[in-house]
Amino acid sequence: MLLNILNNNYSLRTKILFAFIRLVSRYPVPDAAKLAFFRPEYYSNLMKKFTHKAMRGNSDWSIADRELMAAFVSKLNQCPFCIGAHTATAALAYNDKAKVSSVLSDLKTAPIEKPLKSVLQMLGKLTKENSITAEDIHEVLSAGVSPDQIEDALAVCFAFNTTDRLANAFGFEILTPEGFEAGAKFLLKRGYR
Repeated sequence: MLLNILNNNYSLRTKILFAFIRLVSRYPVPDAAKLAFFRPEYYSNLMKKFTHKAMRGNSDWSIADRELMAAFVSKLNQCPFCIGAHTATAALAYNDKAKVSSVLSDLKTAPIEKPLKSVLQMLGKLTKENSITAEDIHEVLSAGVSPDQIEDALAVCFAFNTTDRLANAFGFEILTPEGFEAGAKFLLKRGYR
């Protein structure tokens, strides 16, 4: 059940933006967008900036790779909204739904490159166990992942461990497949600003 707090107390400018989003997309404003504009001075301005940098900033990981990381972390956190949103975005970014589906179904057998698989395994351990070791980092480095790529992947993991928990706590409404597809196009075009 959606907590009603995300339906109230927005500035006039934000209300106009939400009306524009509804008009252009022909879909209701997703709860994720409502959260992104909720209490901007306390939470959303900082988190939007951090998430945008993690997901769209300079990185040796492609946008598709980072969206896949977000979908993978969200799956482990059992966050239906974020699974749908980032699965759709990763599939569109890769132009390969089967690749994304295979990773989310069974990472061990997924036909992806060793560096990406290794970093996803590390993010999985961090998400499930809330810690990683020097050995875990060494394994990822041995798979050909650079220290900068590890840092970038950890930023994605942090962003979505936080967002997933908020989405689940607020009870984000699950969109239709068409709604997730529209959101994916928006995220690929505009990012997380």
